[in-house]
Amino acid sequence: MVKHIVVVGSGTMGRGIAYVSAVGGFHVKLVDVKNEALLNAEKEINSIFDKGIERGKILVEQSDEAKKRLTYESNLADAVKTADMVIEAVPEIKDIKKNVFEAIDANAPESCYFATNTSTMSPTEIASYTKRPERVIAMHFFNPVHKMPLVEIIRGLETADETAEVARQVSEKMGKETVVVNEFPGFVTSRISTLVGNEAFYMLQEGIGTPEEIDKAIKLGLNYPMGPFELVDLVGLDVRLNNLKYLHEKLGEKYRPAPLLEQYVKAGRLGRKVGRGVYDYTDK
Repeated sequence: MVKHIVVVGSGTMGRGIAYVSAVGGFHVKLVDVKNEALLNAEKEINSIFDKGIERGKILVEQSDEAKKRLTYESNLADAVKTADMVIEAVPEIKDIKKNVFEAIDANAPESCYFATNTSTMSPTEIASYTKRPERVIAMHFFNPVHKMPLVEIIRGLETADETAEVARQVSEKMGKETVVVNEFPGFVTSRISTLVGNEAFYMLQEGIGTPEEIDKAIKLGLNYPMGPFELVDLVGLDVRLNNLKYLHEKLGEKYRPAPLLEQYVKAGRLGRKVGRGVYDYTDK
């Protein structure tokens, strides 16, 4: 039974996963090598608690108890020694993930399950960085984690049935719906989302319409909750570009990144996290 969860990486996704884990009743350690990143994560998580109380999503008592179950640490090796499950949420860069999984494999108990929050990368390959591939799986959370209801669970080639069932149970205890699918580049959601977002950049590049017009058309015409440009600004243009490059390599020409997207990333227009992406957030 999973009681103790370690979340590795305190960025947007890591802090969101830590929050829903703590609210779900798990004892959680959020780990990052940078103390400044941990301080920022704690500030943001406390803000999510406060807003949840204001909106009646969580009681003050529940918030206080969840906060007691959540700690912040910078030593990964020490943090995973008592873990029942480790959820990795570091950038989508192969070498970083490899280093993390080698470290947790060397220090976590044999009974520990490993999950990666990748949106496109192969859980089979990630599992190969460990000596327990049967206990490795992908748990793809969505941004913002505390609002989005789905966890996409992806089995690698050697993932055991037990591991998939544990991932499903853990996700449901966090208050999430789940789908369990087999590995293929991009899984289900990322293959569709990247295609839509990339096509929107081609439309913008071709002068078909403004970002506002394209977003409005997609939201009202196709009933999407967010337009493709609103979504990419939230996710991060650099993240989307990395995903497209990976899928282009694996699945071919239809995933070739739009030149305009590459240009925006080169200009440093990475989305909400820097104040400017497709839209400008500096005055908001």
